[in-house]
Amino acid sequence: MTIEQRIADALARQDVSGAATEAIRAYGPQVLGYLRTLIRDPEDASEVFSQFAEDLWKGLGGFRGECTVRVWAYKLAWHAASRFGRDPYRRRRERLGTTMASRLAGSVLSTAEGSRDRRSAEVERLRQRLSPEEQTLLVLRVDRRLSWRDVAEVMAEEGAPADEATLRKRFERLKAKLARLATEGGLLGD
Repeated sequence: MTIEQRIADALARQDVSGAATEAIRAYGPQVLGYLRTLIRDPEDASEVFSQFAEDLWKGLGGFRGECTVRVWAYKLAWHAASRFGRDPYRRRRERLGTTMASRLAGSVLSTAEGSRDRRSAEVERLRQRLSPEEQTLLVLRVDRRLSWRDVAEVMAEEGAPADEATLRKRFERLKAKLARLATEGGLLGD
């Protein structure tokens, strides 16, 4: 039975807690990796990941199944990161009491710490020069191998779906930009 099937089975039994646990355990490490690419500060990335886990935990009961839970998880992470980026008061706040979602998010964070992929410093510097939208497009399409339809679903604004053709064109421009930056940085020959 696939992860998606186990989650659907738990939801069919009205076991939202079990479905959320399954989703966070299965997709949490890859979502955390995405957030760490998008948000450089490890503490900030952890904070956004915790918000993502809370959003997933609270929202899974209303999940309509218009996409896979994996794609929906990336969409929640993208929205959590976007809210974090727009928050003018990103000061540390006193944390709320630990909830089940927070404890589960903490276990994924601690597990992922030991297995985090170490990219070369040069590639990491290139990624840092990209906008959050460009980083998201790159991670979802290349690192996570999502289809264009799924990338469009993740990057859709509320009520305004992203156009796949536009995303493909942005991706082509992004590849050209990365090639230019890599050449300028001495990573590629002329």
